[in-house]
Amino acid sequence: MKKKIYLYILTVGLIVLIPFSCKKGFLDQTDSSNPTAQALFNKPADGIAIVNAIYDTYQNADLLKKSLWYYANFQSHDFFNWGNDRFYNTYAIPTTFGGIQVFWQRAYIGIARANSAIEILKTMREKGVLDEALANRLTGEVYFLRGMTYYYLGASFGGVPLELSNGANDGLKPRNTQDEVFAQVESDLKTAVNLLPWKEEYEAKEVGRASKGAALGYLGAAQMWQKKYADALASFNQLNGKYSLLPKFIDIHEYNNENNAESVFEVQFIVAGTQSWGAGNEVAWIGSFGMPEEVSNFGYDYGNKGLYDGFQSGDLRKVATIIGPGDINPSPAIIDRGGIQSYPLVIAGFASTDAAVKAKYTGTDGKIINTCGTVARPWVGSDNTIPRSGYYCEKMWRDPTLNGNSGNSTIFGAQNQILLRYGEILLSKAECQARTGDVAGALATLKTVRDRGFGGSAPAVYMSEGKVITDPLQMIYHEYRHELSGEYSTFYDLRRAGVATAFIKDVYNIDIPTGHELYPIPQYERGLNPNLTQNPGY
Repeated sequence: MKKKIYLYILTVGLIVLIPFSCKKGFLDQTDSSNPTAQALFNKPADGIAIVNAIYDTYQNADLLKKSLWYYANFQSHDFFNWGNDRFYNTYAIPTTFGGIQVFWQRAYIGIARANSAIEILKTMREKGVLDEALANRLTGEVYFLRGMTYYYLGASFGGVPLELSNGANDGLKPRNTQDEVFAQVESDLKTAVNLLPWKEEYEAKEVGRASKGAALGYLGAAQMWQKKYADALASFNQLNGKYSLLPKFIDIHEYNNENNAESVFEVQFIVAGTQSWGAGNEVAWIGSFGMPEEVSNFGYDYGNKGLYDGFQSGDLRKVATIIGPGDINPSPAIIDRGGIQSYPLVIAGFASTDAAVKAKYTGTDGKIINTCGTVARPWVGSDNTIPRSGYYCEKMWRDPTLNGNSGNSTIFGAQNQILLRYGEILLSKAECQARTGDVAGALATLKTVRDRGFGGSAPAVYMSEGKVITDPLQMIYHEYRHELSGEYSTFYDLRRAGVATAFIKDVYNIDIPTGHELYPIPQYERGLNPNLTQNPGY
């Protein structure tokens, strides 16, 4: 009988000896060497360590970028892949794609850790090792992380096997239905809500841990997947006064503005020492790969001009989301650094004796370029057989020290990744209001988000893609895109609403092949578990 080698029950030693290679704040831990069972789980720090091991699930760029970010943005057709994963551009994701294999594998490792941790924390509480407050908090974090992980599995693959108990992880279960998965997500997150503190109740050193607010945010989203819109609205309403929109949209993703008042949950990162492609720097290329080749030597994902053109005139979110020919990088940190003209490749290119190279790095004023290419010479990379569009994700191009693979040194980055923020909560709330008959409330909530996007007061007439839109739900669907493109949510929200295929057809006149709203089940997993059926269309 085949068993997944990674769906084991973690031994006590293995749980504690998790490598914490990308760490920040609460993730910083001192590893122990060759521990014995008797020496483990006898002090509060041991309980904290096993929970930190579950957070470590998300310390991986293949999971975050090649699975969640690709799904949220390539599936929406707002961004494209230029590298080895161009099959996303035509919705032809192979069942052997390594990104979804890593996603599946790491997700179930995290779930196995969570299942083990629930029992261990219970025993630690019973033995008096953990006091009630800490035991409750840590247990709440475990349920939150397991629920969030099943949330992304269900949203990406549809139905997946539910592994929920210590000792049952043999990796041979059949798939549960998507509805069953989200029912379990709802159950886990309700448990988490009852156990977790609000974010302001944490000490500063614990910033980034799961909070009651994060659990309520994902709980509401899980309830929406089940079309429990009144319940979801009640969950979202509990966040009133706990989070707020930042006054300026551009500030949300600034590299030095992590864990801000709008952030509900973000993955914490820090890279110590020399940057490398080693396991200690998984996050490094999340930002670099989306920067133009002309400044980073990469440019492996690029934007759709249709997204750029689809914003309503005056919407400040446009250049804070996607920039193109003739645009400066509006990031305050990058402007303070000197702008695009300060990048090593730009400086070297402008100084080149090769006329063609120099032209690429020369602005319309004849001086060194300080824009993302020019209209006459857009930055489309060096491969003329597969040119990029000249448009790039501004939300990921914020760290002023990040130069990808250029100059005399290679500097990537370690910026936190926001998975859920209050702007999305408000749009989801507006959808729930509209679906439960409170159209006036939905439009008022929508206006709150749009007003910030327009820097004060949004136009009374709603426009997207150059067209006037009057249907409240359609407004909300377009707002998901204008508010969240380039993050980790757009296509997930459209699929949750049941409109993904129709929306992409309307906006881009592109047909998503039947069944390809979902990821395929990784073929490797089906080889290990013959009870896993493939999604239709693959």
